[in-house]
Amino acid sequence: MNLPAKKVCLTAILLTICFAGGCIELGRRSPRSKERIGLQGKTDLGVTIGALVELIVPPLIPVEGYGLVGGLNGTGSAECPPQIRKYLKQYILTQLPERIDIDKFISRSDTSVVYVHGVIPTAALKNQHFDVQVTTLPGSQTISLENGWLYSTELTFRGTFGISTKVLAKAEGPLFIDKTDTSKTDKKIAYVLNGGRVIKENIINLVLHRPDYRATSLVRNRLDERFGYGTAKATSPGRIELNVPAKYRAQKQRFVEIVKALYLDNRSEISQQRIKTLVKKLAASQDEPVLSRVEGDESEISLEAIGNESLSELSVLLNSSKEQVRLRAARCMLNFGSDQGVPTLRKIVMDKNSAYRLEALEAIAKAARRDDVTAILRKLLQDDDFDIRLAAYEQLRKLKDFAVSQRLVARSFYLEQILQPGSTRLSSSKSGQAKQTQNKAIFVSRSAQPRIVLFDAPIYCRDSIFVQSADGNITINASPGAEYVSIIRKHPQRPDVILQLKSSFELADIILTLCEEPLRKDKQVHQGLGISYDDMIALLQKMCEKGAITAEFRAGPLPKIG
Repeated sequence: MNLPAKKVCLTAILLTICFAGGCIELGRRSPRSKERIGLQGKTDLGVTIGALVELIVPPLIPVEGYGLVGGLNGTGSAECPPQIRKYLKQYILTQLPERIDIDKFISRSDTSVVYVHGVIPTAALKNQHFDVQVTTLPGSQTISLENGWLYSTELTFRGTFGISTKVLAKAEGPLFIDKTDTSKTDKKIAYVLNGGRVIKENIINLVLHRPDYRATSLVRNRLDERFGYGTAKATSPGRIELNVPAKYRAQKQRFVEIVKALYLDNRSEISQQRIKTLVKKLAASQDEPVLSRVEGDESEISLEAIGNESLSELSVLLNSSKEQVRLRAARCMLNFGSDQGVPTLRKIVMDKNSAYRLEALEAIAKAARRDDVTAILRKLLQDDDFDIRLAAYEQLRKLKDFAVSQRLVARSFYLEQILQPGSTRLSSSKSGQAKQTQNKAIFVSRSAQPRIVLFDAPIYCRDSIFVQSADGNITINASPGAEYVSIIRKHPQRPDVILQLKSSFELADIILTLCEEPLRKDKQVHQGLGISYDDMIALLQKMCEKGAITAEFRAGPLPKIG
């Protein structure tokens, strides 16, 4: 078939889809169809995939289950409703390599039966992690879940426990109790940060409004043409499964919007007219009005859906007097793989008066060449705006850049340090304090991956400190002129036994001394005092408040589990 014949065939198929499917017409449309589709502006430029299909994106999925927490040092209890006990006995047997007296195990004072719930993220990937909340059962005599560990727990769709339903996720790990605000601490409620794990990937589906073999094939082929072979898989005459391309795995919602905005007819002469119209709309968008921002979003998404053909027209907008327009044009070009917009984005992210710094930073991090990304982000680690520094760190962490050093502590959390430029690791407290700068900060996460981040490291304590934990079990002490810091912990089960270790004044060493496991596997010597992550961040907060550390303390948000 020659090229003109192909074009005639494509036009005929599109007309058939539009009229037979009742979704949209290439020319005039009824007000009802416009209202239903919600694409009044876009459909004037041709038929989009979003006009023909409904995208079924797996929503947030609430999940729940019942599990067992151990390691409670006598603060647990034996209560367990009969149906939950029966379930736990069956499940625990499948998890243990050898048989034990499970009733006795459940009834011990250092264990507690708990309710576990969380929310699987939208369109989650297989093995993707999420936070879960753990609570004691109503009427339970459990005093506290502090220092506990959640054993492997099955999670099913909320409200289906006791029914034969598919397990959607599992949860396991150390419990975290927020102690940064002692007035609100409830030790019967805890989290397992990043402790949930999705068992099976949730697939995004396209469902045609009216099933049709030819229409399904046309949509599938157009998606494969735009994003690569294997992006779309037709599973029936009216259903297509989407395989999200690698570059959009972390931006699934944006990918969905691009799919909806993708035009079926991509002939060059038609595309050029669309590009001119969309670029004109993008150029007209304003920095403030909500309606203009929405129009800007739609135009940017539509241009990204079209692809590289838009580059020459978009490049003109890099000189726009409107910062939002420059941002959108540069971001769009970068997402095509063109570096032409990088200088514009760099200028925005470095402008301390810009309202779009974080958006520009995110755009650079997601699509620019690695060398460009790391060079820009490393500079931003010294920015005066902590939110910018934090965002730069987060992106460099994902890239595993050498600017962020990382150490796993006690198989529980990460200690990460961002070294100040040209710094060397100093051992004495006095020389260390001389290096302190106003940009020093300590960030602790209270959701997702547990981590303590030291900005502008190394950070040193003052040479005269005395800090105790809220319960008085942990003491950090150094007299004026002392050569080391003394760290004391009362044994959690035997208060008459006191463990004492020494540390340098460097904060990273103090954290390791406090939190590393008490005994090394290869030597029967004390390496650390084994305190929990939640106790450690509470101590860090107190050390900053008391002036033992000259650094800003920042705690990330708690998990949002509705």
